[in-house]
Amino acid sequence: MTTATQPRGRARTADHPVATRSERLRRATRWWPALLLVVLVTVPYSALPLPGLLDGPIGSPGNLQLLALCLVFGALATGYDLLLGRTGLLSFGHALYFAAGTYVTNTVMLEAGLPFALSALLGLLAGVALSALLGAVGLRVGGIGFSMVTLAFAQAGSILVQRDPGGVTGGEEGRAAPADRLPASLVGIEHTANLYWIALAYLVLVLAVVQWTVRSPIGRVWEGIKENERRVEVLGLRPYGFKLAAFVLAGTLAALSGIVYLLLTGGATPQTTTSDFTLSLLVMVVLGGSGTRWGPLVGGIVYTWADHRLGDLAGSGAVAGLPSVLRVPLSQPLFLLGALFVAVIYLLPGGVARLPARLRAARTSRAAGPEKVLQP
Repeated sequence: MTTATQPRGRARTADHPVATRSERLRRATRWWPALLLVVLVTVPYSALPLPGLLDGPIGSPGNLQLLALCLVFGALATGYDLLLGRTGLLSFGHALYFAAGTYVTNTVMLEAGLPFALSALLGLLAGVALSALLGAVGLRVGGIGFSMVTLAFAQAGSILVQRDPGGVTGGEEGRAAPADRLPASLVGIEHTANLYWIALAYLVLVLAVVQWTVRSPIGRVWEGIKENERRVEVLGLRPYGFKLAAFVLAGTLAALSGIVYLLLTGGATPQTTTSDFTLSLLVMVVLGGSGTRWGPLVGGIVYTWADHRLGDLAGSGAVAGLPSVLRVPLSQPLFLLGALFVAVIYLLPGGVARLPARLRAARTSRAAGPEKVLQP
């Protein structure tokens, strides 16, 4: 009996420091989002360079513009994941609500001459109304039928914008925002830092809204719908209303994103109305990790950064000096972006957000290996 009990006692003694270290590590890393937020707030004041990632100091206007776009699309992907990762709804028309916020806000300023604040409110309300109307229709069907209905709505909106009815959308050229209707503190290259902070504030808002709803009772119903919608019905709940709530909330966040994007780019462009734009959101979510807390955000940031930076790499002298068999594919930014996406999906199943868990599992298995060898 004594021989049998000693190894168990030693095992408990050996496991205790490991558990203590893990607990200390969790406590130490609990506040990392707040620390990261503080760092992001101070980015415009930084003159540190990031060679290979950014050109010049971090706080330069060009880099702040790129970082602000990364934050906006990271937040947009997080909102889109309310449908895909949280409720199990694959929508191909999410770009429509983004475009509603951009185009309605810009058109009201240009045609009605209203100030930006009131125009932005109307643009946000347009996104809410449009998502509620089209969601009420599209959610009458499920599965691939729902995806096709959302795609049809998005294609109709894209065609409408490109046809330029009454000259209000600008057609294929888009329309620039009127500088005289925008706040003076948001116009000009010297005010790029203000735009960056607005993008950061929008990101914090989206993260707060998404986390609050996901942890609420309605978020648990969304999870149940994703896992087994019929079981939710058996419990006496109507999935349609809960799915519509997720659809409208995601559309509202997308419309608000379109308004912030209008400020960053200074105009509305038809590229943001196409189904390709929604497919880019889908890639962002899958790249980062669908259904995770930080995955869509990371995927949106990485995709946006790569989309801009790989274009510079494709046109660089290093690529131009390569043999034609390498130069031709590497000179195409979409080829580089697609290769990066395939590599991440192949090497990191579940997205970038799953990487820490995979590393912990690998470290645990390595630590358990010697113990198994020493056991009699």
